[in-house]
Amino acid sequence: MTRKLFEYGGWIAGAVLIVFGIIAIAMGVNGRNVVRDSLAAQKITATPDAAEITNGKLQPGDAINTGARAREFASVIEFHTLEATGGKRYSEMGRYLTPTGNDTSDEALAAKDPKTGRPVENGLRNMWVTETALTTALNMSFMAEQLSLFGIVTGVALFLTGIGFLVLAIGGALRKQEASTRQVAPRQTAAAIG
Repeated sequence: MTRKLFEYGGWIAGAVLIVFGIIAIAMGVNGRNVVRDSLAAQKITATPDAAEITNGKLQPGDAINTGARAREFASVIEFHTLEATGGKRYSEMGRYLTPTGNDTSDEALAAKDPKTGRPVENGLRNMWVTETALTTALNMSFMAEQLSLFGIVTGVALFLTGIGFLVLAIGGALRKQEASTRQVAPRQTAAAIG
């Protein structure tokens, strides 16, 4: 009875693992396609200097339509932003510009807009906000594509494990082995009368 219960359990577990494996593979493929379709819809292409910046991983004019290309293009955007800001990052720049064009975070030293009277914002610092938004989205595309690949690999593993369970259950791995040894009748010895 217990052996039969385990056998049925093996069949059920095998079937469930196969179904989950197929679902995980389908979801992984769908996720990968969504990432690639979303990137392609943006019509992003690599800049003329992309090959130099990415050590040849991107070529000028390449469509940014995969997670790997999106990640490489994020490094191109960062390179150009650092180039535009003289190597300074967001946190290293002042919020405002002085009348001489230098950056400052002191509102009193900032140049004033003649129309509004408000301090003139540092446009290069604001460029970092845009850069961060764009590179984060591109890097998330890379991560999403990698997660979909993980889903596919996990699905294959579940599918193969399910097949293994079914093979063991159907093959009777838990069945009691038939006794194949010969039974020998007990030897009787004649007693001498005497």
